[in-house]
Amino acid sequence: MHHESLNWPYLFCTSLLSVNYLFLSLFLNVYLPFPLFVAFSSLQSLVWCHWAMVRKKGSLILCGAFLFVAWNALLFLFLWGRPPIGRLGEGGGAEPGAGEEWGARKAKVGGTNGLAGEVIRLAEEVESELETQKKLLKQIQSHRELWEQRKELGKRESEGTKDEKNIEEHKKPQQIPAVSPSLKVVDDTKTVTKKTQTIMVTPPLLVTKEQELDQENKQMVKNEVGLTKPSPQIIIPILVIACDRVTVKRSLDKLIQYRPSAELNPIIVSQDCGHADTARVIGSYGSQITHISQPDLADIPVRPDHRKFQGYYKIARHYRWALNQVFNVFAYSTVVIVEDDLEVAPDFFEYFRALYPILSSDPTLWCISAWNDNGRDGLVDPGKADLLYRTDFFPGLGWMLLKEVWAELEPKWPKAFWDDWMRHPEQRKDRSCIRPEISRTITFGRKGVSLGQFFDQYLRYIKLNAEFVPFTKLDLSYLVRDKYDETFEKEVYSAPLVKVEELQQGGSLKGSGPFRVQYSSRDSFKVLARNLGVMDDLKSGVPRAGYRGVVSFISRGRRIYLAPPEGWTKYDTSWS
Repeated sequence: MHHESLNWPYLFCTSLLSVNYLFLSLFLNVYLPFPLFVAFSSLQSLVWCHWAMVRKKGSLILCGAFLFVAWNALLFLFLWGRPPIGRLGEGGGAEPGAGEEWGARKAKVGGTNGLAGEVIRLAEEVESELETQKKLLKQIQSHRELWEQRKELGKRESEGTKDEKNIEEHKKPQQIPAVSPSLKVVDDTKTVTKKTQTIMVTPPLLVTKEQELDQENKQMVKNEVGLTKPSPQIIIPILVIACDRVTVKRSLDKLIQYRPSAELNPIIVSQDCGHADTARVIGSYGSQITHISQPDLADIPVRPDHRKFQGYYKIARHYRWALNQVFNVFAYSTVVIVEDDLEVAPDFFEYFRALYPILSSDPTLWCISAWNDNGRDGLVDPGKADLLYRTDFFPGLGWMLLKEVWAELEPKWPKAFWDDWMRHPEQRKDRSCIRPEISRTITFGRKGVSLGQFFDQYLRYIKLNAEFVPFTKLDLSYLVRDKYDETFEKEVYSAPLVKVEELQQGGSLKGSGPFRVQYSSRDSFKVLARNLGVMDDLKSGVPRAGYRGVVSFISRGRRIYLAPPEGWTKYDTSWS
């Protein structure tokens, strides 16, 4: 009796469960995991039936069966609005065509959204959110180095307050070649950018898109005193032209020592000649510099009388290739060019960063040079390290060039003697350069293609600036042509006119100057220049370090202007 009453409820519940699963599978096209369905359905029936058997009450057995039926009826209504969950295809169907069937069935029940649709929608939202988070993480990673550099430069800025006394000393009026306004101390912004240094081999690698965007972001801003300054993103690379001098180490050591930022001033060493020992020296600097190699090492066909000038032809070819790499491959907007026999001053980088805005904004300028051709000790004022000039003579020897000017020069770049070619009127186009009173570079390379021309007589005695001048804190707008020319001519031609004999030892001239010595012809210029100890050569009629025909220098402690007659208008190109 007990055994029979115990089996009956189980058989009853199992039969209902089977019918329920069969019905849902066939009529609703719902593919549920059978073990899960059995677990939920059987649990309730078994609990009720077991409890009923313990109580031995038939009414409880019937009640359990009723609840089981009611539960599955609710489950039936809930699953009616669901799409098949088997192999979902396009449109929500489990098999081809299931989407249409599901759509028709959904229409019958008034478009009720099922659980599967909700799950799919949520899954799509989660996937979209994960993709957004992935992009944000990539952006954070790409800007991490920028944030680190800002933090580092912030520390430097706080330490830089110790130099305020030095800056205050430059607030006093300065003696310049023309009566210029007092140098004003202005605020500047520390600059940061992304890391652009890349180790390269021939052929050089292309820069990334982020680097290209950095080069394009060089817009100028005006401050309260009208002085232009570079945006924080401007990068000023240094291009070192190298060949077979292992002494390039001396040049690179100083560049790296004085470089304030590897990111803002990447150093690119372009090597010609294929000299293995020099290549090893350059390679020893690792990631501190970028080493590229000029690939064409073949001799250049020249006419017979120019065979001895083969070196000059190769230098011109190398310059053209290297500058194309800087502007067209690396995509920089400007560059400072030095050669492998130049040593730089402590404020070399400061000098070019401060003058870049003026070069960019004044169309009458086409270069910034660190070199004074008459920069010998005794010909410069050691107390005027911050004194700057305009000059019509292209100095070279550490000079800044803009991409726009290179685009103008590159199509007609000469096969040889590129520096003299730069001094021709067709290239200069009445444009000027900026030069310092005291050079920011010196040359230590007596041996070269020029065979030491001028080195023993002039170049070895050039004075290198040793005092750091905070040029980025000074108002340099007086160098813009409109301001400069008016005060320059007034200063020069208001100076007393004297004879060269009066300036020499034993002369009767008293006073500290300035004084003016006048020349009227090519020959008179050369005689006076030799007597006064300055360089006497002219290129297309332009004297070295000259501006509007005037050469400014120090002689026996006095400021001297070697000048043409008042009313000068243009250079005579036959004076060469």
